[in-house]
Amino acid sequence: MSTMVPPASRGRRRFLSATTSVVGAAGAVAAAWPFISYWQPSEGARAAGAPIAIDVSKVEPGQQVTAPWQRKPVWILHRTPEMLERLSEIAGSLRDPRSEVRTQQPDYARNLYRSIRPEYLVVIGLCTHLGCVPTFRPELAPADLGPAWPGGYFCPCHGSKFDLAGRVYKSVPAPTNLVVPPHRYLDERTVEIGTDTSPA
Repeated sequence: MSTMVPPASRGRRRFLSATTSVVGAAGAVAAAWPFISYWQPSEGARAAGAPIAIDVSKVEPGQQVTAPWQRKPVWILHRTPEMLERLSEIAGSLRDPRSEVRTQQPDYARNLYRSIRPEYLVVIGLCTHLGCVPTFRPELAPADLGPAWPGGYFCPCHGSKFDLAGRVYKSVPAPTNLVVPPHRYLDERTVEIGTDTSPA
């Protein structure tokens, strides 16, 4: 003897079946998502080796900004005329004032300013001793660095000092100047870091 299912019950069953299917499919996607996302390269991995472009026109004179490139901090410093003038006054205090260690910068940055354009310094912000991040100390003659300090970078880990061209001082643990990464100017406003070609 067959049992008749009321129309209301049949509708309720269809609704429950559909709801269960949707919830099950959503659960399957949620469970699979960690594996799907694992297969896809992360945003960081995609950008790790790619060149990056920075609008230097937004960096005020005397100001420094940091941009990540190849998982390293890259500093872009907009030097003032006074900062540039002081670079030629301290050569006798520096270990490599003429940037003769060729591995520390591209050939187009082997000059007094260690840059393509004198007003903009582009360096990797890692001490060449053990890879600590130096602090930006642009002020003149602070009490902790002495009356002869003309502005530059000080590494708090072991006391290494660099000038505002990233050149290392004598008698500090760091053996070489800060590294200048490959870069070029795409136009008057934009520097591209990570492309080692002749300047535009």
